[in-house]
This record gives sequence, structure tokens and C-alpha cells, in this order.
Amino acid sequence: MVKVEIVEEKDPQSSGNSPYASSSSSRHSSQESISSISSELSAEENLYDRISALVDIVPPTTRHNISTKFSSAASFVRISGKVIGNIVWIVTTSALLVGLPLALSLEDEAKIVAQEREMIAQQQGAQQMLSPGSTYPPPPGSNQAPQKGIVPPGF
Repeated sequence: MVKVEIVEEKDPQSSGNSPYASSSSSRHSSQESISSISSELSAEENLYDRISALVDIVPPTTRHNISTKFSSAASFVRISGKVIGNIVWIVTTSALLVGLPLALSLEDEAKIVAQEREMIAQQQGAQQMLSPGSTYPPPPGSNQAPQKGIVPPGF
């Protein structure tokens, strides 16, 4: 904590001896004044205490301007975060409510189309086996006589 000590002038004529009085040797006196101040932290004083002591140094108008700018920046960040969050919520819920059922129905359609193609291929294969010009032998139990056309060697 900063300790404030009131120093009373004993003699009004000795004000010229003050290190803060303006004189021809003001540069020398200010150097003495600055060097006499200890800038080390004491055991009881921490960084927060030093920063809070700076309140007296910064003028009230400057403090008000800094506070206003900081609060307006914080409110902008808060409002923009809220708007961005709402937009993300809308997009996510729309994707779940519209996109997910659509994707599932498209997947089901693709499965049905693949099954239809498979069934058509099976029917065409069965027709080729049963057709009279087929190179495949007839299935057992059919009444068709084997063809005497082209016969592969060994049969």
C-alpha cells in the first residue's frame, strides 16, 4: 500500500530550496529527486497496489475515455459473439432437421436402385441360361433337347 505523508513547510522563504522549485539548476535537482526515490517493491506492497496507485496520476477525463473505449469494445465483443452463436445455432439445427432426413432418404433410394439393378441382372442371367441359343446346358428337369450347334471340346 502507498503511504502518504504530509510535509508542512516550516519557512515560506525556504520554498526555493525544494527540489521541485524552478531554478537554474533544475536539471540537477530533478536528478537528485529521481535518484532518491526507491523503486523496489516492499514486502507489503504488491503489483496490484502499485497499479491502483496510478489512479492519481492519470487525469479523470483520460480515465473516463479509457473506460468508455474499453466498455464499448467489450460490449461489441459480447454482442458479436452472441450474433455469431445464434447464426451457428440456426445453421446446425437446420442441418439436423432438414439435412439429416434428406441424407437418409437419399441413401435409402440408392439402396433400392442398387437392389433393382441386381434383380434385373439376375433376370437377364436367368433368361440367357434358358434361351434356346444359350451355350449353357439346360437345367435338369427341363424338357428341352440339348442343342447340337457349337459344342466346346470335351463335352
